[in-house]
Order: sequence, then C-alpha cells, then structure tokens
Amino acid sequence: MTTLVTRSSDGTRIAYTTTGDPGLPGILLIHGWAQQFICWRPIVERLSKRFHIVCMDLRGHGASDKPQSVEAYTESDLWGSDVQAVITASNLDRPVLCGWSYGSRVIAAHLASFGDAHLSGVALVGGILAIGAAREDWMVGPASPALDKDLFSEEVPLRLAATARFVEACTAHPLERSYYAELVGANMLCPAHVRRALFQTDLDFGPVYGAMNCPGLVIHGTADAVVTAATGERAADLIPGGRYVPYLNLGHAPFLDAPDRFAEDFAAFVTACRD
Repeated sequence: MTTLVTRSSDGTRIAYTTTGDPGLPGILLIHGWAQQFICWRPIVERLSKRFHIVCMDLRGHGASDKPQSVEAYTESDLWGSDVQAVITASNLDRPVLCGWSYGSRVIAAHLASFGDAHLSGVALVGGILAIGAAREDWMVGPASPALDKDLFSEEVPLRLAATARFVEACTAHPLERSYYAELVGANMLCPAHVRRALFQTDLDFGPVYGAMNCPGLVIHGTADAVVTAATGERAADLIPGGRYVPYLNLGHAPFLDAPDRFAEDFAAFVTACRD
C-alpha cells in the first residue's frame, strides 16, 4: 500500500492509501468514529488484486490533520469535500463508496454536496443514520460511544481503557491479539477534542439516502452492540432499491468478524454496479 496526502477545501491534509491496479474498478473505503484505515486491512488483502482500493483517514484521525476548531468537524460541506479531494487525487473513476459506522455520516455529507452521478454505488456497513438530537433511542446500541464518557476524557489512561473496551465491542468474536492491539493504538490517534466534536451537531441523514439514484447495499451485523441492526434495516428501506444483507450473530464490524464472506458480498456488489 502507498500512503499519500491531499488537501481538502479548507486546507486540511487528508491522508489516504492506495493499492491495486488503477485500471480496475475503484473502491473508496471510509472508516468509522475514532478509527483509521488499518481497520480495512483484511478486506484490502482479499480484494487488492480485483479492484483499485483507496482507504482514507478521516480528518481528525490517523495520519490526517486534526484541526482544533469544533466547526472543522460539524460543517458537513467539509466532510463532503474531504471525500471529493481523495476521489480526485487518487483518480477514482465512478467508485463505489463504502462507509463503516460514522462513515455513513461522511458519505451522506458527500452526497448532499456532490450528488451521486459520479459514483457507481454506495455501501453502508453498520452505518449510523443520525447524530445528536436527530438520533432516536432505537438506533443506539449498549456499546455506543455516546454512552461511555471515558472515551472523550482528556486523561489518557481513562481514554485508553475505554478505547480498548470499544474496539472489543465492535466484533462478536475476539480479534487476533496483535491486530486488536494495532486497532486500539490506531483509535488512540484520534484525540479527545476530535472525538467530542464529531457528535456536536444534529443531523438526520435519512433524506439524503432517500434521494439516492445509484445502487445501495446495507450490511449490518444482527448482534451489533454499537449501532442497532434496526438502523441498518431502516437505511436499506430509505435507499431506493436498497438491498439489506444481515450478518446473523455478528457485530458492528462484520468485515472483521467474517472477512471472507464480506469480501465476496462486497465484491459482487461492486461488480454488479459496474456492469
């Protein structure tokens, strides 16, 4: 994988990785709250010979810039521009966007600003549908970050312990020890001020997804303890022609719980979108 950097509309540097032949169908993988691109490693390993895969680090995460202002994270136009900057810089032609968890918010912002005529499709994985006051109680699982105040603490030991709990809660089955440690470390690259700012706005993404014209796929673990499976069902209902694929008894990150199955389901969707 090659790591590169581009700049968004406000000058924020957005890091991204790219692998695979640029002549193959393009995919942009967008991680979730407090994560980093390495969460996609099992999928990249399985699909890099079949697709041109780009993974971005969201602003405030990983190797991307981490602005101090709350507005850098609450302004939806900026999220939309971040995605467009990566699409342009990596020369993705009609890519499929895949967003995990908070990545659904990022994709919704991009759709609101740029539409979907330049996309082949959109896939949501354990995706959220609202934040702040717009989020309804039935959308929130018992391991939602919003319910653990230590995840937002300025005290590193508290934040580290909470982060370890959160990463563990993302899967129904324990991850391999060294990879789990990597994910916890990657999560800790997202500082407390960013974690707090990511939720400091009130947004319902439903209308944006309801206006989609490109194909949509929703994959959601039925044992998701972070974002309820009912949220995934609702997202698929909103997307015109949206397809809902439940992963029975799996958690918030089905691509980590069942990477072989996820890789094949997602590859089939991308291929169908490009036909």
